[in-house]
Amino acid sequence: MHTKFPYTRLRRPRMSSFSQNLMQESRLTPYDLIYPVFILPGIGKREPIESMPGIERLSIDQLIIEAKGWHSLGIQALNLYPVLEPHLKSEDCREAYNPEGLLQKSIQALKEAIPSLGLITDVALDPFTPHGHDGIVDEQGIILNDETLDILSKQALSHAQAGADVIAPSDMMDGRIGHIRSTLESAGFKNTLLLSYTAKYASQFYGPFRHALGSDQGLGKKDKRSYQMNPGNLQEALLEAEQDIVEGADMLMVKPAMAYLDVVYALTQRFSTPVFAFQVSGEYTMQQLAIEAGWLNSDIILESLLCIKRAGARAIHTYFAVEAAKRLNA
Repeated sequence: MHTKFPYTRLRRPRMSSFSQNLMQESRLTPYDLIYPVFILPGIGKREPIESMPGIERLSIDQLIIEAKGWHSLGIQALNLYPVLEPHLKSEDCREAYNPEGLLQKSIQALKEAIPSLGLITDVALDPFTPHGHDGIVDEQGIILNDETLDILSKQALSHAQAGADVIAPSDMMDGRIGHIRSTLESAGFKNTLLLSYTAKYASQFYGPFRHALGSDQGLGKKDKRSYQMNPGNLQEALLEAEQDIVEGADMLMVKPAMAYLDVVYALTQRFSTPVFAFQVSGEYTMQQLAIEAGWLNSDIILESLLCIKRAGARAIHTYFAVEAAKRLNA
């Protein structure tokens, strides 16, 4: 028998905090948060990022100091991005797999200082190229898929050898998960996790990140639509996910997060492989600026992250990770 108002009152559980908590369907904890960080060469360096208020580029020694505090808040993992000096960028991207490179040294130093902290490393070539693209480019400006795979695999192997826990290819080249997985297996890194940026969309939300990394100068007005996904496509994300899982991905990533919650949900409904989401720099900056201007209450931070969790994300990369962890621990 269908019950009708007033017998069914959906406001009853909302009347008290204890019943709200008991019946809450999705929860957010500091364990769900991954903090992306930008690493500078040198010692004792900190640079505020103009396009991302509250976020800094840090040299390795400063990063270690901060990371100990972040880890104590419950943040389990960092996502590492190196900020290269211009003279180290090249068309062949040899610095990407330099065992003495900035990222490789950062992995080693962080693992020595905080062994239990998970380290996720970005595998893509945009920080290492003068043109800002994620792959090798020919004379006509075409990004060469298969030639790029060999360099990505060398890059991934150098990260694993340095001690990275999770290799996260974000380049969107076809076949890169299988290529990298085969390289890692052959080198004995059978337990290194692969987090594939399965659904990385050609989005305008990446602008502040590219400024922070320094890849915007080379990229200029060019775009990445020949390899990143069309924002209008969802079924394509399912096809990408199916392929990545077959090739050996342990987790899948949707990027950006807030404008693509339907993609997060669709992947979690179709596949058992864990799905992560990346609340990217543009999503961070527009919220942060609105908070600083008094246009939004700062509670939007936890609300926006909880909504990503509700859509099905197991973990969330977010520049709000530290602030969110503090609020969740309060």
